[in-house]
Amino acid sequence: MTRISVVSPGSVSPDVPATGRPHRPVAVHEITLGIESFGDDDAPLVLLVGGTTMLSWPDALCERLAGGGRRVVRYDLRDSGESTTADPQAPAYTLRDLAADAAALADALGGRPAHLAGIGVGGMVAQVAVLDHPGTFSALTLAGTRPVAPGPPDEDLPDHDRATMSRLFARPMPDWTDRAAVAEFAADGAEIRGDDPAAARAVAGRVWDRTPGSAPPVHLANQLGMVFSKLDCTPRWRERLPGITVPALVVHGRRDPFFPVGNGEAIAREIPGARLLVLDGAATTIPDAAVDEVAEAMLTLGQIE
Repeated sequence: MTRISVVSPGSVSPDVPATGRPHRPVAVHEITLGIESFGDDDAPLVLLVGGTTMLSWPDALCERLAGGGRRVVRYDLRDSGESTTADPQAPAYTLRDLAADAAALADALGGRPAHLAGIGVGGMVAQVAVLDHPGTFSALTLAGTRPVAPGPPDEDLPDHDRATMSRLFARPMPDWTDRAAVAEFAADGAEIRGDDPAAARAVAGRVWDRTPGSAPPVHLANQLGMVFSKLDCTPRWRERLPGITVPALVVHGRRDPFFPVGNGEAIAREIPGARLLVLDGAATTIPDAAVDEVAEAMLTLGQIE
């Protein structure tokens, strides 16, 4: 494990419209996945798994990777964004189905073997996808995630910060039909987590605009990713991590209270040769000030001895 430390990346800039090229949702496994593409279609593919929507990945990072000669495609998980939305309260699919979606999408885009990257719960999808579909992916980046499913973690892994979780869940839910109220709810949550409230407010508004309908469970799935806690995430995959043979990068915020940094450190120890990039001033998101370091690490993944 190679450790890298980035000092105080600062806050995310306010909302700026993405310069990517939206596409119609791509059909895979009898569902559709909403995608957005950046860069040259003939360039090597970097596939970004949303956590749960594609907007979990900053515009600036997508643009920086595209500027580095990559075709970047970020996408929404099922029951979020422009992907198929059925019933977020009772998902009829599993974590392994979401992993299979990532592999099928790489095939559909004609980009295999692809560099796969997952953030948050999307990082769980990415771990399983690389393990279950090894020939499909050439590299793996995991940001702000952990090596076990939602619920109580293994004894050696740090759990969510209790004080932070208490503050987050003590808040009343907003009126999901009110865009401004939802955006303020997101900004307040970001401040509690240690992320930038202005950036969270802007992204939440964009997520709200892409949410199909006003049903509270659908907004929960889009804004908070609550559908993920209802998934069947068996079998365990942590014990299989030493079998990952592609180059791997683990990115984690030093101040992350949701998945504390010990989770990223554990992943980096258990994947052979993985690099660990710790963002000392970051919490649960990738700040714009850290984009260059993260992009450079991703672009050079597999080229470092």
